[in-house]
Amino acid sequence: MWPRARSEPRAGRVPVRFTSWLLVALLTLSGCALPARDSTLAYDEVARSIQERYEKALPDLPSSKQRHYAQRLYRMTGDDRYLPLNRAYGRQLVSDLREEIDALADPGHAARRAREQVAAYPEGSAKQRRRKRMLAEWGEIAYAKGLAFKLTQAKYHGLLNEADLPGHQRALDYLASVDFRAFLLDPGVMAVYAAQVANLVYYLEDLGVTDLREEVASAFRRQYPPARDARLSTAEYRNKIYGMTHFVIAASDYYQQPVEAEDFRWVLDEFAAGLERILADTKEDIYTEVGISFLLAGEEDHPAVRRLRNALLEAYDPVARMLPSEQGSTDLARGEHRNVLAIMLLNWPDRLYPGPTLAVRQDQ
Repeated sequence: MWPRARSEPRAGRVPVRFTSWLLVALLTLSGCALPARDSTLAYDEVARSIQERYEKALPDLPSSKQRHYAQRLYRMTGDDRYLPLNRAYGRQLVSDLREEIDALADPGHAARRAREQVAAYPEGSAKQRRRKRMLAEWGEIAYAKGLAFKLTQAKYHGLLNEADLPGHQRALDYLASVDFRAFLLDPGVMAVYAAQVANLVYYLEDLGVTDLREEVASAFRRQYPPARDARLSTAEYRNKIYGMTHFVIAASDYYQQPVEAEDFRWVLDEFAAGLERILADTKEDIYTEVGISFLLAGEEDHPAVRRLRNALLEAYDPVARMLPSEQGSTDLARGEHRNVLAIMLLNWPDRLYPGPTLAVRQDQ
């Protein structure tokens, strides 16, 4: 049985779906002017409803979605009942990385895997096609960035050691041989891949490969100054805002620790100043991460947080018990990213729980 949200319903309470719908309706009709106590109740109710919906379906979701959900809910709650899915992910991660470490003994492995990964990259949308063309121009980067992600995940879970990953220095040495700087500072890459650029910068620093954080943040700010926002298309603006959220999220090691607000004042100030367009021109996945950025920086009382939480209440579908996509889809697997973020923004904890550390638990 999966853990419930932190607030448990009292005996005799009106059912969650009805209460949530009623409070959302009241918020909307009143111009989001409900007292703080009532809006907090609505946030908790909607977060719990989404969480219950997803945890009932979790065993049937793809393993990648199970991992994504269980990792984040563990970091929000520290609840041991999320450990089995995290352990399963840890075992698969170790298996995959051991294969990669062995395969890197072949000098042609990285280039071959990069070509395969680019060939397999989806082409269903214009954004995907642009990204595929971009990655095809960068040789082994398609492989190297994925390896950096996996090694960082191993470090997050206490698995980047000789007992769990013997010979892992070979993989780190390979990453050190890759010219990431040219890729990460390229304006064409930034224009279609801003969030992934921010992630990769922090992975490389966390692994001790190279520290390009200041250079990349400066390049990002030169490419996307606030004065340019009015000239950005919706797609370009979304890329910018999503990228900005990931500078904060990646710095937190993906919700494992708070960040210093002053280190990201440029991000938070732009979010506050641009909130109207963020709500109008981005989608739930993006503006929810905007709200989470404030929370990671310890600014839960910022007026933007309430605005963004109320926007989620308006987007919530009480029948589907989730946030549908922009197109109205209620597919649970495709909506997992959006909905786990909503749970987090609406029901942010008093503390974060790192890890979980899996190294001593892999054989249990």
